[in-house]
Amino acid sequence: MGNVLSPNSSKTRWNHTSENSQGEARKRQRLSSSCEDNTRLIPSLPDEISLQILARVPRICYLNLKSVSHAWKEALVSSELFSLRKELGTTEEWLYILTRVKDDKLLWHALDPLSRRWQRLPSMPNVSCEDEEKKGLAALPLRMWSMVGSSIRIADVIMSWLGRRDALDRMPFCGCSIGAVGGCIYALGGFSKASAMKSVWRYDPVKNTWMEASPMSVGRAYCKTGVLNDKLYVVGGVTRGRGGLNPLQSAEVYDPHTCTWSQLPSMPFAKAQVLPTAFLADLLKPIATGMTSYRGRLFVPQSLYCWPFFVDVGGEIYDPNNDSWLDMPVGMGEGWPARQAGTKLSVIVNDDLYALDPSSSLDSAKIKVYDYEGDTWKVVAGDVPIHDFTDSESPYLLASLLGKLHVITKDANHNIIVLQADLQNDLASPRSSLSPDHSLTETTESSSAAESDRDIWQVFASRSGRSAELVSCHSLKV
Repeated sequence: MGNVLSPNSSKTRWNHTSENSQGEARKRQRLSSSCEDNTRLIPSLPDEISLQILARVPRICYLNLKSVSHAWKEALVSSELFSLRKELGTTEEWLYILTRVKDDKLLWHALDPLSRRWQRLPSMPNVSCEDEEKKGLAALPLRMWSMVGSSIRIADVIMSWLGRRDALDRMPFCGCSIGAVGGCIYALGGFSKASAMKSVWRYDPVKNTWMEASPMSVGRAYCKTGVLNDKLYVVGGVTRGRGGLNPLQSAEVYDPHTCTWSQLPSMPFAKAQVLPTAFLADLLKPIATGMTSYRGRLFVPQSLYCWPFFVDVGGEIYDPNNDSWLDMPVGMGEGWPARQAGTKLSVIVNDDLYALDPSSSLDSAKIKVYDYEGDTWKVVAGDVPIHDFTDSESPYLLASLLGKLHVITKDANHNIIVLQADLQNDLASPRSSLSPDHSLTETTESSSAAESDRDIWQVFASRSGRSAELVSCHSLKV
């Protein structure tokens, strides 16, 4: 006979089944919770809290933190994280320095001023024009190559004439210009295979990668760049023509939000149009030798050149409100200190325009500030500790970092050093006590010996430079 099922037996079996179901549910819940924790940046914490934590971590640590997991790597290069850093006020300003090393290779290094640590950037991409017939440089006059700067060594040119080496074939980005806008660094134009490039490459410090950007309208090398109203302006430079390299008067502007270029009125080079004879007009070519964004306008110093001679002719100012060019004030143009090959470096620090005057010797270099009201350049610091590297193409660079003036140069051991200047006390005195041009005033001379002997320069950071040549620098806040 079959078994008799009692009510108690049925109840016991139901309880056993219920317990099994609850156990399975708890097990699934634990597994689900475990899987959810595995997808989170930090287990047991919502990702919103994890991002708050990462946004407070120094950016120099991000490179190592990317190796924690794929999720961390994605989070550390996300726009959400860096937007949060802006909201929290944890953005950091770094100094980016471009150098040229052996075989004319270009290298970038970034300096974190908080930790005083350096970080090497990814290599710039290899770019080239379409292959051309191998002509070396024989078809291009030596004078025309020399005028664009000393980056192309004369020895290289002569050797290429002899058919031993095509200098420009091995020098991608030779003569490229560097600009910074929208939290990114841009490398614009330059030479490749003896042709001026239109290409533009953008370095994004958030993603730590180089990407191609919209090209310029014309190929340019050795053009000048400046930033105004969150847009990148490019003027002048040289391009290749039938007769060799021709200077450009054209200008254009790049909008990083729309990734588009727009044409601007060309520089008039008004003073180049009033040369007394046609011979001089044909001999002396106008060229832009610098550019800076100052008081809401772009100031472009200019020269007339016939290598190796450069004749300053003042400069011109672009006013974006009127979309037109004006003459530069006489005192500003005539007193703007020049570096090698007529190049005029400058930097804006706390709305003041600074330049370094090497004078006749770098051993007596001076820092000058432009007095807008008086239209004069005035000395604010003398005896800048720059060694006289006569063979160096670029013995110094200027930068604004953390609200202070910095000079990047090399010491006697060929280490790259970043010098920070403490000019607050100097600028706190009335501008009338600052001397125009080359001398310090009696007010400065009569100050206490302790103050006059005060060393305003300190080595802020350094790294091994060996045979590296300084090329360019920019500061970025990210």
